[in-house]
Amino acid sequence: MRYFLLLFTSFLFAQQSKNVDFKSVTGQLSLKAKEKTVSGSVDYHFEILNSCDTISLDAKNMEFSNIKIDEKEAVFLNTSKQLKVIYSFQKGEHKLTFNYTTKPKQALYFVDIENDNVQIWTQGQGRYTSNWFPSFDDVNEKVIFGLGITFDKDYDVVSNGVLKAKTPNETTNHWQFQMEKPMSSYLLMLAIGKFDKKELKSKSKVPLQYYYEPKDENRFEPTYRYSKKIFDFLEKEIGVKYPWQINRQIPVRDFLYAGMENTTSTLFTTRYVVDSIGFADRNYTNVDAHELAHHWFGDLITAESSTHHWLQEGFATYYALLAEREIYGDDYFYSKLYDTAQQLKFASRTDTIPVLNAKASSLTFYEKGAWSLFFLHQSIGDKAFKKAIKSYLNKYAYQSVNTENFFDEIRKVSDFDLEKFQKTWLESTAFDTPAANALLSENKVTQKRLEIDKLKKIPFAEKKEIFKAILESNIYESVKKAVIDQLASEKYEDKKELLLLALQTNNIQVRQSIAETMTKIPEDFRLYYETLLDDKSYQTQEIALYWLWRNFPNNRKEYLDKSQSWIGFNDFNLRTLWLSLALSTSNYSQNPDALANELLLFSTSKYEAGTRQNALEKLIAFKIINDQVLSSLVSATTHHMWQFSKFGRDTIRLLLKNPEMRASFERILTNLSPDEQFQLNRLLKE
Repeated sequence: MRYFLLLFTSFLFAQQSKNVDFKSVTGQLSLKAKEKTVSGSVDYHFEILNSCDTISLDAKNMEFSNIKIDEKEAVFLNTSKQLKVIYSFQKGEHKLTFNYTTKPKQALYFVDIENDNVQIWTQGQGRYTSNWFPSFDDVNEKVIFGLGITFDKDYDVVSNGVLKAKTPNETTNHWQFQMEKPMSSYLLMLAIGKFDKKELKSKSKVPLQYYYEPKDENRFEPTYRYSKKIFDFLEKEIGVKYPWQINRQIPVRDFLYAGMENTTSTLFTTRYVVDSIGFADRNYTNVDAHELAHHWFGDLITAESSTHHWLQEGFATYYALLAEREIYGDDYFYSKLYDTAQQLKFASRTDTIPVLNAKASSLTFYEKGAWSLFFLHQSIGDKAFKKAIKSYLNKYAYQSVNTENFFDEIRKVSDFDLEKFQKTWLESTAFDTPAANALLSENKVTQKRLEIDKLKKIPFAEKKEIFKAILESNIYESVKKAVIDQLASEKYEDKKELLLLALQTNNIQVRQSIAETMTKIPEDFRLYYETLLDDKSYQTQEIALYWLWRNFPNNRKEYLDKSQSWIGFNDFNLRTLWLSLALSTSNYSQNPDALANELLLFSTSKYEAGTRQNALEKLIAFKIINDQVLSSLVSATTHHMWQFSKFGRDTIRLLLKNPEMRASFERILTNLSPDEQFQLNRLLKE
């Protein structure tokens, strides 16, 4: 039934588009954080192409009033999913105006409303902007948007387009933003928070605005280290000028995904707000480039349906990889391609859905889509590929596209066999490993990785000298990491010499591989392994601290003393680990209650979901469980981030297998909020 309704909705929009062309819309909005509501007035301008009696907007769970067509009151039907305006529409230009109010269930999120540091942000793709603004779920309906937002003057507001005016009132400001060109509704955005920003200009003079929370000022440089370079590179590589008036990037708390390419204003998760040490493990470079590439592939031209979704995600993934190649070099580029080729090869054994299918996996749309473009690029040559891309973007600018539209532009520059290409790369579920390996072998690093792969079943004694030569060489880190991976299953006495060589490379990623693969640490390797605690990597420090604590009980105090001031990423990974280890070490702390309270605090709604989950995982793993921990777990099940709510549900299910835990959950039930009671009752009844 669900698919029938989706098809029926698409049919209705196709029918409407024959009769109506929506041109532009202006909305004047007011948001109330405590109530989690949006209200406002909306003014749509549209052209009737063929006389009709009804026009429709998607509008989920909204209340409407004062609905008028060309200043005349109109009859309307509110289905709770759509606003249908009934009128004798004649050919020509018309105007629809109305007021509305809503309390969005999704697509617009109010974060930290209990604290004096509210953030409000949107996520339209896959969630539908029509949950907070009457608009169009169909991506093919493109409109010129202009939003005005009234909110507390202590906050900053961002929406799509250029800020035309900021009007102060007694306790509020009104921000007026305006787009110049049309876009799909899923790209409509707003973000509200207490931000600072720095502005640069691209080589082509486009304003680049980079936002951050005031507390993160010292993280600005590593977070946005390559942002301007990426922008300048993509303009040059794509060959078409950035198609919008401004580019902004804004990190927001508890964002649902890595990033979202809202036109002119990318939102991304605070996970990528890092200092110089955090940059080694978790940086924004790839996400930055991916979301920016979408401003051409997705925002400027939009795939007409999910079947052709690779035209957005495959392209953005590929161009992000090209940007990283510009920054980090060929060896990095080919190593990333090698890694995704391995993933795709493995996935193809069970994944039965190809690229050209609306139900394809993210791995297929993103990584196989990117690999398809890499193969095509290499096959027809750089000059022809760039010419086709430029023609494709210019021809279909501000329109919707399909795969055949793209192929038409390829045919103009090459006689490449696109029919075979489509069957092999876009319609087959198999991954063309021989063709991929041939391309990967053009790089010496990946040549060596392919050679190492062939050694997996060779006895260690026969490959030891090869591994030793690699670890002593200056070859790229990914090859050395591949050696470490093969050493994992070998006897310690046989591989010790090679492990020491790997540590002596002083390469953070190679050394991290040792930390990850050595869960049992012999006493005669302890001093060497301990040097990992000093690496400039929060991830390596976390792994090393945990395994040293596990392996050497007599040295626990020494390790805890050394790491007692560590914080780690902005999700407090090192601090939460230290607290859990300190609480689990006999006689270490004179005030264990203070440590427990600090760890418990990290599990509450005062912190972002990543921090809360870190704390809860450690509390449960080390069996530090009380009513507050259980309450925090239940609270997780109501969170808007599906990853965190799933963690909460799955963990509760495991705990409920213990009769004592079940009794404890039943005891706290009456102290929970109605939403929390509902979620816990469901789990108790399973």
